[in-house]
Amino acid sequence: MALAALRREGRRFAPMISPRPITALRSSPLAPSLEDEGPIGVRYISTQVVRNRMKSVKNIQKITKAMKMVAASKLRAIQTKAENSRGLWQPFTALLGDLPSADVKKNVVVTISSDKGLCGGINSTSVKISKGLHKLNSGPEKETKYVILGEKAKAQLIRDSKKDIELIITELQKNPLNYTQVSVLADEILKNVEYDALRIVFNKFYSVVSFVPTVSTVLSPEIVEREAESGGKLGDLDSYEVEGGETKGEILQNLAEFQFSCVMFNAVLENACSEQGARMSAMDSSSRNAGDMLDRLTLTYNRTRQASITTELIEIISGASALEG
Repeated sequence: MALAALRREGRRFAPMISPRPITALRSSPLAPSLEDEGPIGVRYISTQVVRNRMKSVKNIQKITKAMKMVAASKLRAIQTKAENSRGLWQPFTALLGDLPSADVKKNVVVTISSDKGLCGGINSTSVKISKGLHKLNSGPEKETKYVILGEKAKAQLIRDSKKDIELIITELQKNPLNYTQVSVLADEILKNVEYDALRIVFNKFYSVVSFVPTVSTVLSPEIVEREAESGGKLGDLDSYEVEGGETKGEILQNLAEFQFSCVMFNAVLENACSEQGARMSAMDSSSRNAGDMLDRLTLTYNRTRQASITTELIEIISGASALEG
């Protein structure tokens, strides 16, 4: 009976209520200014803004979930290749060694990065290590140059080290990675740069959430021969027998070129795995953050809607009381 009376009084009082509610009764800071209001009133505009925001967040969450699934699919395809490629460069490390502390005059830092973003900080880490190697191997009688693979390293290094960049290669992963493709790139690098040591910077893949910045060193044949004669870590090189008419220098030249192509192939695949793993983690975090934001927006929407309903009831009851008085 009481509710029916309230409805009757509300219908009688409705023509007397202004079509634009009093702005002091706004219940949400998300409501737009008075100039932006439509004919439906402030209290409805505020909930509409929240609904639009919720719709945007839901769409973003769908995109991040889809990107996570795409990254997981690509990771499975590349991970097998990366694990198989580790058997290529390991024999060279056993034979020629990996001497990051070799003191040489001409250093070339090969920085491997991705062409796309949204994959955490793996590219920034590679660039920082490359800059550290450049600073460490610079001096009055030393020369250090960059060879860049990937758009992200190019964008960061070209700002403050443009004069030291010798070669830039991008869109490496436009086609599926294979040894033929990488060996052509390695040959292009060897033709365009003079080096005593090639220092390859990449991210070594261990798991989806674990990848370690790594530096592999490939020495020129002259430096390998010098280190072997000095009796260092390469002192056992003379213990191997050489068959055929090739000289020791020619054999070392062929080994150095083949070693560089194998190390490059493994480094590119390892970095590609790390990129997809980092993108999976980043998109998973983005999806969770979008879910948390959606929960907060839903709570704000419900509170705003409830406040709007409460305000309308108060207006109706106040109008009915005024008529009775």
